[in-house]
Amino acid sequence: MKTLIVNSDGSLEVKEIPIPRYNSKQALVKMVSCGICGTDSKLIHRGFKGFPKEAYPIMLGHEGVGRVVEIGSEVKGLKVGDHVLLPFNDPDKELYGTLGSGWGAYSEYGVVNDPDAFEEGEAPEVAYAQQIVPEDIDPVDAAMIITLREVLSNILYFGIREKDSVVVYGSGPVALTFIKFMSLLGIQQIIAVARSEEKIKNVLEHGATHTVNSRELNVVEEIRKLIPEGVNYVLDAVGSADIVNEAMELISDRGEILCYGVPEKSQMLLDFSKAPYNWKLNFQQMPSKLEESKAYDQILSWIRSGKIDLKDYISDYYSFDHILEAFRDFADHKILKKGIIRYCSGAEVKPIGGIGAKE
Repeated sequence: MKTLIVNSDGSLEVKEIPIPRYNSKQALVKMVSCGICGTDSKLIHRGFKGFPKEAYPIMLGHEGVGRVVEIGSEVKGLKVGDHVLLPFNDPDKELYGTLGSGWGAYSEYGVVNDPDAFEEGEAPEVAYAQQIVPEDIDPVDAAMIITLREVLSNILYFGIREKDSVVVYGSGPVALTFIKFMSLLGIQQIIAVARSEEKIKNVLEHGATHTVNSRELNVVEEIRKLIPEGVNYVLDAVGSADIVNEAMELISDRGEILCYGVPEKSQMLLDFSKAPYNWKLNFQQMPSKLEESKAYDQILSWIRSGKIDLKDYISDYYSFDHILEAFRDFADHKILKKGIIRYCSGAEVKPIGGIGAKE
């Protein structure tokens, strides 16, 4: 199969490698789609914690959807033809040598676990988030659901309530999703900080109650006019030390700064002289897959009721043959929302007769 490799110098390469093996509690899937994420960029620039230079080269991609083509002998909850979220490709020294994994969903095949095949408490946590995509949901666009589940599960984890005030920094797909979901959950004061009138329009359309153009106005002054005592939460959906430092001037006593964006570096210089005496800094860089799985039904309900439309979050589609072009566009900020990599149609996939099975 073909897979997208990140080399130790940050260069990208499409490489031929063996189809992954799977065990008796797993299924092999043919990839249908995979979303481009900011985490991919951090991995390319060796800025994601846990991936030192010596871990490279690695397979990239983690927001995938695949169609089951083969199942292990103990699999109970999956069948051939199911579309499943979050297939991965793990390191395998026998097959791949020193090639590592940044989850590896930009590949033509991947592997999912079946939680029903495990004894209670023995399934890996990721298995619970490798959920079946219902037939009424487009499996290509379903890659966006992975971001949506993460966001909703994190709003619930952060504990944001209806009467809380929240400032959101960022206007990309993740920030827009946070804003939209907080609006659906009834949060009454959502202040979005964006850098252009076009982005201001986007955040308002997604449910922001107030906006501040950071290129034209003093953010701290404008927000303190709205909420003199300070806000309950500031959400950094970008990953910036500058945002965290500015946020300290915005929060109320016992307010909380929520860092969901992944910073470029694992160190920050913080000046909390302007912060209240009592405050919290909450990093959430690796969402719980079990919590994500519990958010799935609510996401599906919002889709089916028309409260969210997956296509509202997607701006670009690329075939897998043009994945290097997609990442050039992503690096040049030409993808305004979510970019989706498409593989061949799920209807074109045929079982491959046991290749890769390791029972």
